[in-house]
Amino acid sequence: MTELLVNIDVDDLARAVDFYTRAFELGVKRRFGAAGVELAGANASIFLLVKQPGSVPAAGASPRDYRRHWTPVHLDFIVGDIAAARARLLAAGATPESEIQTHGYGKIAQFADPFGNGICLIEFVGRGYDEIAD
Repeated sequence: MTELLVNIDVDDLARAVDFYTRAFELGVKRRFGAAGVELAGANASIFLLVKQPGSVPAAGASPRDYRRHWTPVHLDFIVGDIAAARARLLAAGATPESEIQTHGYGKIAQFADPFGNGICLIEFVGRGYDEIAD
């Protein structure tokens, strides 16, 4: 079986731990000194990894920049009550990028975390994505 680990680069570990534990009701599982933290409470392990702004993540890549950026990979958090989850995210410091929208599969709201990463909240209805699948 393949296991998924989520790694989120951050420039301020204390701020990242505060945001992700408050926003998503996660807990700290392990600490790796000043370099990282593993969070527990989701169905995939989430690691917050300290990477300095301006450092290069891979050959040919742009330097890290923690302003809002676009990437083809983002995190969707499935929640039971999108309004309550939205309030937690805003209180924790997320930047809203949309209001709650309703679609055939449920509701979605888009945000940026304090490190420029796009994140979505999704509250499924009925059969979730099966409601719109062919």
